[in-house]
Amino acid sequence: MTKKQARKNQSSKRKPSSPLRMLLIPIIILAIYYALNYDDPPFNLSSNGKDEIPSEYIPIYKAAEAEYGVPWYLLAAHHRVETKFSTMKSLVSPAGAEGHMQFMPCTFVGWSHPSCSGLGKGDIPSEEKTDPAVIEKYGGYGVDANGDGKADPFQIEDAIFSAANYLAHNGAAEGNLEQAVFAYNHSEQYVEDVLYYADRFVEESEESKPM
Repeated sequence: MTKKQARKNQSSKRKPSSPLRMLLIPIIILAIYYALNYDDPPFNLSSNGKDEIPSEYIPIYKAAEAEYGVPWYLLAAHHRVETKFSTMKSLVSPAGAEGHMQFMPCTFVGWSHPSCSGLGKGDIPSEEKTDPAVIEKYGGYGVDANGDGKADPFQIEDAIFSAANYLAHNGAAEGNLEQAVFAYNHSEQYVEDVLYYADRFVEESEESKPM
């Protein structure tokens, strides 16, 4: 049936849209926004980056960069260091960090949550952990990037956008990468590891090289 015929047949039942397709709409919109409003950065994907970064994640990193100003390759580096691009057997650490980008629940939901103290595992009810209204109330960094009404650290778009949100608030959007990475995990070795991969994943373009 052609599209014209389908419009005429208004009484017929329409097949519901795929839930996955609906979830991807906000990411596609952000990717288009990025393409239309940002010039190509002075760093290109390196051969190492092409070999190591799963290609399906790159549009998400770049859409998050467009939204928060955090370099996409820094997000890729965090993803590599935290969960080896989500290939770890468990996305919950022994300390209680959760999801693709390993957020402590209190950082994701907000440290002003009454159960938050210590390292930040907290005792947050599961329904509150992904509720954008609760996250806004307690000042967390969790983001509902795919528009499904939940900010879920186990959902890849939400996790990456949440990481970008956190890094931006800690200086990455202004170029203070070391400061932002250290805020993410208070370890000099962690900072060294993340920046190593960030450098490894990109190469300087010919236009940006000094004469």
